[in-house]
Amino acid sequence: MIKSRMQSNSFLIRLYKYFGSHTITLIIIPLIVYWITLFILTTIPADNIPRLFKNQDKYEHFIAYCGLGILLSLALYFQKKFKLISSYAFLFALLFIFAYGALDELHQLFVPGRYCDFYDWLADSSGGIIGIGIIFLFVKKISKKYLID
Repeated sequence: MIKSRMQSNSFLIRLYKYFGSHTITLIIIPLIVYWITLFILTTIPADNIPRLFKNQDKYEHFIAYCGLGILLSLALYFQKKFKLISSYAFLFALLFIFAYGALDELHQLFVPGRYCDFYDWLADSSGGIIGIGIIFLFVKKISKKYLID
């Protein structure tokens, strides 16, 4: 039991350090590609999206923004240019998610068959919070036990 826990912690430490040393290729580029893809997908007219079940769009918003929250919080945390931003990476990520979710909903007013919906923004924000929370817990676990810089 202790050996498997140590191996698990060792993996997390290696992953943390790997993210820190490969930030551009593992975090920044995927974030840019993901964000562009997210924008393109929200620009597709609603008539072209198949509906499989009721409130499907809320799940789509939640999952999409959960991914955005993960990548954005990692990018802000591991960036080295602005100490203030990396120190408060999770707060900044949360603010960006809330703001971008609102802008995205407003943007959809101009897309045929789409509309601006407060509940979509709540799904965006909720997904972002969960994604940011996952990374927050990951960083907290690593830094608390091993005092990684």
